[in-house]
Amino acid sequence: MATPGQWIAGARPRTLPNAIVPVMVGTGVAIGEGGFVWWRAVLALLVALALQIGVNYANDYSDGIRGTDDQRVGPMRLVGSRVAPPRQVLAAALGCFAVAAVLGLVLVLVTQAWWVLLVGAAAIAAAWFYTGGKRPYGYRGLGEPAVFVFFGIVPVVGTAYVQTEQLSWAALVASIPVGLLSCSMLVVNNLRDVGTDRDSGKRTLAVRLGAERTRALYVACQVIPYFVALTMVPFTPWAALVLLSAPLAVLPVRAVMGKAVGPALITVLQQTGKLQMAYGALFAVGLALVF
Repeated sequence: MATPGQWIAGARPRTLPNAIVPVMVGTGVAIGEGGFVWWRAVLALLVALALQIGVNYANDYSDGIRGTDDQRVGPMRLVGSRVAPPRQVLAAALGCFAVAAVLGLVLVLVTQAWWVLLVGAAAIAAAWFYTGGKRPYGYRGLGEPAVFVFFGIVPVVGTAYVQTEQLSWAALVASIPVGLLSCSMLVVNNLRDVGTDRDSGKRTLAVRLGAERTRALYVACQVIPYFVALTMVPFTPWAALVLLSAPLAVLPVRAVMGKAVGPALITVLQQTGKLQMAYGALFAVGLALVF
């Protein structure tokens, strides 16, 4: 039986900025547009966290039963390490998806935006089929595009919408850097595992591109968000606050471009999460102050 600490580790807390940052930024847009509703923001955050933890457990389950996690460089996996039966990890994943579905339904009911149901169903399907099913798209190099959509565009625009009940250009543009920063987490994670993934037949984008191009992709995902935020400055001047987070990008970018491999990339993953949180918080404040 896995210990509580092992279950927490299996939830991959370092990936939670992927869930928190989009909701912060979407809420920043809502505040700036005068439509902030605190309890709807909280529900949106809980939905995002449930989906992130759910996809982590689902990934643990699917990779574990395939044997992909038998030889790992990164943190422990519940199924791959055989500390938890696959059925328990699957139940945890499905439970998280159920929580996300119920809380999301509440937001649909209060906004009467029934089309959001389709978006939510697509998000849950994307979470499962990343590594689940007979032909997981994460094994075909499509993980990063999915992350950009479902941990960038969808949660930022969705969080703003369920509060303001309006679609806005600001939320859409703001979702681009958020999505890229979320992608950077997956890029560095797949860069770390490129060797074992290749050997196990998992054709991630990192495996397809090769290590050098993957390193360049990581840097692009770190740098482009600043240029996108700066394009908003003429309309939302306080968006320039994100520049205060730029120093946090120096160490992880230097490590990746300096050919860091294996365990050294675990530190890069931690640094990337800190940058993501700092950028997201500053961007949210800037968006809230501008409108």
